[in-house]
Amino acid sequence: MSNEAVKEPFIQFLGAAGTVTGSRFLISANGTKVLIDCGMFQGLKELRLKNWEPFPVNPEEIDAIVVTHAHLDHSGYLPRLVKLGFQGAIHLTQYTAALAEVILRDSARIQGEDAAYAAKKKFSRHNPPLALYDEANVEQTLDQFVTHSFHKRIQVATETFVTFHPSGHILGASFLEIEFFGKRILFTGDMGRTDHPLLVAPDSIPAGHFDAIITESTYGDREHTPASSNFEDVINQTVARGGSVLIPAFAVDRTEVILVRLRESMEAGRIPRVPIYADSPMALKALDYYRQAIDEHSAEIRENIARDWQGRDPFDPGTLVELFTPEQSKTINEPTNPCIIISASGMGTGGRVVHHLHSMLPNPKHTVIMVGYQAIGTRGRALVDGAEQVKMHGELVDVKAQIESVQSFSVHADSDGLIAWMTSGSEAPSQVFVVHGEEGAADTFADRIKSQLGWKAHVPFMGERASI
Repeated sequence: MSNEAVKEPFIQFLGAAGTVTGSRFLISANGTKVLIDCGMFQGLKELRLKNWEPFPVNPEEIDAIVVTHAHLDHSGYLPRLVKLGFQGAIHLTQYTAALAEVILRDSARIQGEDAAYAAKKKFSRHNPPLALYDEANVEQTLDQFVTHSFHKRIQVATETFVTFHPSGHILGASFLEIEFFGKRILFTGDMGRTDHPLLVAPDSIPAGHFDAIITESTYGDREHTPASSNFEDVINQTVARGGSVLIPAFAVDRTEVILVRLRESMEAGRIPRVPIYADSPMALKALDYYRQAIDEHSAEIRENIARDWQGRDPFDPGTLVELFTPEQSKTINEPTNPCIIISASGMGTGGRVVHHLHSMLPNPKHTVIMVGYQAIGTRGRALVDGAEQVKMHGELVDVKAQIESVQSFSVHADSDGLIAWMTSGSEAPSQVFVVHGEEGAADTFADRIKSQLGWKAHVPFMGERASI
């Protein structure tokens, strides 16, 4: 892409178009280029391979990157882009920076370990197996972080101003109000729910006219089911037959939400007080940041949580055991007494949870509860879809354990929530681009925006370039 002047600002959809992963949106005008989010593709092999493709724009030509939140599909490609030559500032909020550091370090470590394991077992087609980036690339990336407070208008490039607004998705998460060469643009990032047990509800849309809204649509074709007793029922059934419960959970935020629910259930006597093992180094580091935010009375934390849990741990019912080392993790690979194990990754694609799945799936006593969105092509999606075998570490593993899916823990706004949030603004936008959803979900949500709100809505394809 050349640096010629353009009359109108435009946006190019370099990821999260027709899929829920790889969020990357480039806005350009008059030689200025700003990247919104820099996520890793996950799920299907054809998507994961996109992480290895040449970046569509010379990274050295990008003036700045703005990150909505820390999840891997929004920040995980940052060290790769830095490795390829990006030298500008990476703008994010305080806790997005803190959590992204945890996630990126873990990502580099896992990639290195997976490459070494694949080389040892000789089940990779690559010789030698490679990682997208290493820990040195992560260190360089962290040096380029610039943190900002919410609600403060800051300049990130020529005629480019950004304001971060709390989105209630995870700690530090924001939606972005961007002024770009006279145009006003809003990026939702991942939009949270109004009833998050720890975080304040998302801000309303700022007043005034937007030339474009770029909205996620992860749950654009459905509504969340209300919280039910099914979660507790499944735990009770499993414990009664002498089995244990494995919960693959995203290390950042989902683990915290699950721990709060387990504590409340145990304190209310809805489930027995069995050991809860939190088995993810990344989750444990993230957990400490949530504790810090509560202790600091962070504006992101609900007032009642910050007030009522000062000096106490809202995540521990008295049975929480934090496992830090691989040796500690191995002690629960084949649990003989009932317990609950929470381990990352949430889609079962990597991390310690893979070893627990390997040992627990063949045993019908045990239960695996999937509590988050499972992208197509992931091990978690295969389990939810009823697979009788799943592949891990180069071999097929029988699925005999009970598999349950509980969606009430999602921290994404559903279709109703997104529509309600969109109507919190004072004016209709000129256009809406629907991204970050599987093809059917994005199309369904775009149709709903058009029919219910009467707004212009479009689902862009990967690589599409559109005027703002």
